[in-house]
Amino acid sequence: MADKTRIALIFGGESPEHGISCLTAASVLEAVDKERFEVVGVGISPTGRWSQVPLEVVASYRIVDGKPPQVAEPAKEAVWSFGGGVCEIATRDGERLLDVNRVDVAFALLHGPNGEDGTIQGMFEIMGLPYVGAGVLASAVGMDKQFMKMAFKAAGLPVWPYVVASKRRLEFEREAVLAEVAKLNFPIFVKPARGGSSIGISRVSTPEELDAAIKEAQRFDPKVIFEQGFVGARELEVAVLGDPKSPEGCRASVLGEIRVNAADGFYDYEAKYFDEDGAALDAPAQTSPELAAELQTLARRAFNAIDAEGLVRADFFVTDEGAWINEVNTMPGFTCISMYPTLWQVSGLTYERLVSRLIELALERPVGLR
Repeated sequence: MADKTRIALIFGGESPEHGISCLTAASVLEAVDKERFEVVGVGISPTGRWSQVPLEVVASYRIVDGKPPQVAEPAKEAVWSFGGGVCEIATRDGERLLDVNRVDVAFALLHGPNGEDGTIQGMFEIMGLPYVGAGVLASAVGMDKQFMKMAFKAAGLPVWPYVVASKRRLEFEREAVLAEVAKLNFPIFVKPARGGSSIGISRVSTPEELDAAIKEAQRFDPKVIFEQGFVGARELEVAVLGDPKSPEGCRASVLGEIRVNAADGFYDYEAKYFDEDGAALDAPAQTSPELAAELQTLARRAFNAIDAEGLVRADFFVTDEGAWINEVNTMPGFTCISMYPTLWQVSGLTYERLVSRLIELALERPVGLR
């Protein structure tokens, strides 16, 4: 066992996407190459308490009666120690440390704030611990839709109209914000600026609905983004994987398409994770070779626009008038049936090999400035 690379599989967290993170951990654990890697389960409870979770518990995570799993509040919490090039995690029992485990690489399967927004990535950097996925800046930019879109526009990527309002502006300049929003065409999607999985998002068809939508979005983030909606657009996605040997630093998968079955065309949280009939995922998507090549190029440019590493899923809207990038996700849904690994499987890279490759990429790069 001593010659195996030890991975801290980190999941759960305080985000509303806690349960999805747990489901992802179960899928990744099953896919890890046990001949090469040893896994330590590290759960973060909904209240932010860390613990070492037995692997049989991680493997058992499932949706039961429509409810996702969650990390139990621990009786004994986990603590990290680091220094001299060695990182360890242990369970604190009074003044004693039990179950001390060396960790060689972190695989954080966390979604939302304190997971994919650069905060935990900063912790890994300070610890000198290699980790899977984007770095501090790319994670932060990829989480904040305002700065993500600013980076896209600076890189010359096509971005659809939007308005952003901070908590301060919504409190003291609300009429000015609403005047800016009024210049957008309805429907408008009102979103937490730093959220995911469609949580807190409202589809607004009239100005009278804006106040309630803003209130809903601010339940999850004080900053709100208003995006002009599309009518009749195709939702196409591209999975991007880091490739340091490539001139572009990454490569793109085949295209996938989300076909939403809901009457309002809204791919919400329920449709994504709990309603089997809420949407259909086509992989590969039926597109012309020219459109596929265009979106793959845009996806690689988006990856580099935020200085990403490891993995990114790039999401697009396509109409007869053209293609626009909606957003990227630096820790996309990663269960075995999620779009990101599905697209790579269709592209010839199995889920198991994808997990291994992401770990390899983390170990190949240094921490710190690079």
